[in-house]
Amino acid sequence: MRLTDLNAEGGIGANSLLIEIGSFRLIFDAGLNPKRFGRDALPKFEKVDDFSVDFLVLTHSHLDHVGSLPVFLRRQPQAKIIASLPTQMLAPRMLHNSCNVMKRQRDEHGIQEYPLYHHAEVERLKSSFLPLPFNRPRHLQNDRNDEIQITLYPSGHIPGACGCLLSYKHRRIFFTGDVLFSDQKILPAARFPDLKVDTLVMETTRGATERTKDHSRSVEVRRLLETIDNTLSHGGSCLIPTFALGRMQELISIFHEARSSQQLRDVPIYCSGLGMDLVNYFDEIARKTGLVRFRRSLLRDLKVQPLPLALAPGKPPKHSAIYLLSSGMMVERTPSYLVASALLAEPGNTICFVGYCDPDTPGGRLLATEPGDEFLFEALNFACRVRAHVEKFDLSSHADRDELLEFALAANPRAVVLTHGDPEARAWFSKRLNGRQGISRVLDPKPLETCLV
Repeated sequence: MRLTDLNAEGGIGANSLLIEIGSFRLIFDAGLNPKRFGRDALPKFEKVDDFSVDFLVLTHSHLDHVGSLPVFLRRQPQAKIIASLPTQMLAPRMLHNSCNVMKRQRDEHGIQEYPLYHHAEVERLKSSFLPLPFNRPRHLQNDRNDEIQITLYPSGHIPGACGCLLSYKHRRIFFTGDVLFSDQKILPAARFPDLKVDTLVMETTRGATERTKDHSRSVEVRRLLETIDNTLSHGGSCLIPTFALGRMQELISIFHEARSSQQLRDVPIYCSGLGMDLVNYFDEIARKTGLVRFRRSLLRDLKVQPLPLALAPGKPPKHSAIYLLSSGMMVERTPSYLVASALLAEPGNTICFVGYCDPDTPGGRLLATEPGDEFLFEALNFACRVRAHVEKFDLSSHADRDELLEFALAANPRAVVLTHGDPEARAWFSKRLNGRQGISRVLDPKPLETCLV
């Protein structure tokens, strides 16, 4: 098997792997790099211009995995998209939103290359999907009468996310995709097969993150609810910046359960952003497939309201409330960015980050700012002192490094390929897998360089 990482930056970003095995050529994911702009954000698809790609396997619908899909299909229109049914439903909605964001960035920042694709292209790609049910092997042929077997398994990361087993002749290659081995309120943990593989292609996102022995998801949820309750009991408000796909719906479910058990005060809950539209998709996925534990009726039970128009920088709300808003990294000109500018200067308020924040985003910069120091909301031309509490909670949808290591050793692969992680994360896995009995090779592919596996 030949493997090429088409993500020119390496690490986490424009995720896309070219796999060549026998006469088959497959692409795993087609993402966009969130730190780059214009065509610099794309995988290097020109690497596959000289031949025909048979299939593109889409592991899930986050933009770092799906955001360049229309660009890829423009170059390889014959390629079929292998994905789960929830991903087939969610991916076009995420791409339509990406179109809107790129148009806004073109107008605001003068990026003339934007948008990289249009709404009509997103609509056309729907006919290219070949949805597969979980846990059912599918035999597929290419135009050279060769055959490969593909099986998708739920990976627990977000609805529709999958790991993928390729079986070709006598070789078995397993791709973890992004994976979570713990249950969420809306989604069961990953359900990967108990099997031995020849090659394991494994995500390494949290390889540099050490967790204490007493850490668990339930402990973090309890700590979040206690923090919110303490803030509200003193008359303050809480902002929870959250990712639109998966995390917002998870927190709505957590709040619903907490209020039902009287662990959450009956104050207004305001939600806004893409996540509210995705609520309808989650409800449909739950009804059609049973793969998601979420219904739209939770919003009615919680009396969720749209964001008040009166909020403005430096003008905090008059009444206690919970603000569950995208974006999770408090990106400029998003609802969470605006509300943070209204809450940050008041000592009774709390801003609760529940996921990863890139250091270069406003959320990452706020987490690095000391209490009492000045924080600049550049897009709003507004600065204030950090007097609100700023807290971080670990509700990641990625598996712990020790869980992934245990899975890798149980799979007993001849070779392990490290992907989707920063250099220090990959280094941690490389150190612990090299020399293990049965594992003859641990590869950390260099961007755009083909390696034999």
